[in-house]
Amino acid sequence: MTMINAYDNAQADALSPADRALIDRRAKALGPAYRLFYDQPLHITRSEGVWLWDKDGRKYLDAYNNVASVGHCHPRVVEAITHQLGVLNTHTRYLHENVVTYAERLLATMPDALGHVMFTCTGSEANDIALRIARSYTRREGVIVTRLAYHGLTEAVAELSPSLGDFTPRSPRIRLIDAPDTLRIPAAEQGAKLAADLGQAIAEMRADGVEPAAFIVDTIFSSDGLHPDPAGFLQPAVDLIRAEGGLFIADEVQPGFARTGDAFWGFQRHRLVPDMVTMGKPMGNGFPLSGTAMRPELVQEFGEKARYFNTFGGNPVAAAAGMAVLDVIVDEGLQANATAVGGYLKGGLQDIATRYPEIGHVRGAGLFLAVECVTARETNAPDAARAKFVVNHLRQNGVLISATGPGANVMKIRPPLVLQQAEATLFLDATEAAFAAARAEGV
Repeated sequence: MTMINAYDNAQADALSPADRALIDRRAKALGPAYRLFYDQPLHITRSEGVWLWDKDGRKYLDAYNNVASVGHCHPRVVEAITHQLGVLNTHTRYLHENVVTYAERLLATMPDALGHVMFTCTGSEANDIALRIARSYTRREGVIVTRLAYHGLTEAVAELSPSLGDFTPRSPRIRLIDAPDTLRIPAAEQGAKLAADLGQAIAEMRADGVEPAAFIVDTIFSSDGLHPDPAGFLQPAVDLIRAEGGLFIADEVQPGFARTGDAFWGFQRHRLVPDMVTMGKPMGNGFPLSGTAMRPELVQEFGEKARYFNTFGGNPVAAAAGMAVLDVIVDEGLQANATAVGGYLKGGLQDIATRYPEIGHVRGAGLFLAVECVTARETNAPDAARAKFVVNHLRQNGVLISATGPGANVMKIRPPLVLQQAEATLFLDATEAAFAAARAEGV
């Protein structure tokens, strides 16, 4: 994503004195590791549905935020949280109907083999507990991830998150492999290449005396540049990790909860049953809620030898938020909406691409789309400068997205699931205008 620190970009001079002062205070109070979106950071003060408003009352279409997956400040989610918070909020070591009912409802959306779920507060925690259980069950240490993966911020899972930056250390028990590449690798070869790369990583791991415990992927490869297709290409790699004695962990923080439209979970698009599924962000529509679902046998011994509790994970308020999100997805037909509006968006972006050879590829599933900017279609060389220009032009004209991928050249489009066709049309018009402006300015 295009980000700045205070004073890193000359365009920050266009900020108001009050915002410049706030940036200075933020840097002093929070330190250097925090970042801000866009060349001119936004000062957001309220939200509703797919819209955000800044402190001056200007309205922005949020085409990026999957945290508020069923829309910012959805009244049913707000009501569920508010009501339960006014009655009781405590940990899971007391009996409470909410956490049990929510667990049952969540598991009912998954294959029968996934029989238990453990609740946490963040996706990082969900992947952390999945990693602990995988290593406990297999009595192995090795984990394979894709080269620009993001699986969280704790010390354990930061090793699995090379997208955090070069400073994050990785031990010999972690191996990185190339992600799929929808633009440069033929679809028919995608699955075989991923499995071959996984096999090579396992061999290298064993050469260092480490046995593979797990292969974990975000099943839409979001931070790697978004690679959802062809559906089913993950199967050979999953078969291989299991044949080698390891587990397959599907990180569903990005593609889960109906975002892809054609399935409720990203792994279902690949016709897979994972050994574990990790979830986060969209579960509570902004309320801290995450979890890990698993085959019961994986946690049997772990549960006998170690007690698990999480002071806030799965509390009654979190469970109420989670159930409200499930209700909204079903009652408002948001999975079907993701298919319909996502298809409209994708078709519109593909139409724009016919006029702009700077667009090397349009891809995605449901309301998770990517536009890959290239210097020329003959070479498909990444064009990060164009992607940055387009992202910031959109921001200046009231539309918010980000950029991702190994070349920082992939526009990442991920609006709340309540996006409607009229709003999608606004997005498409703004995107075409941004590419036209980039061409006119010789970017």
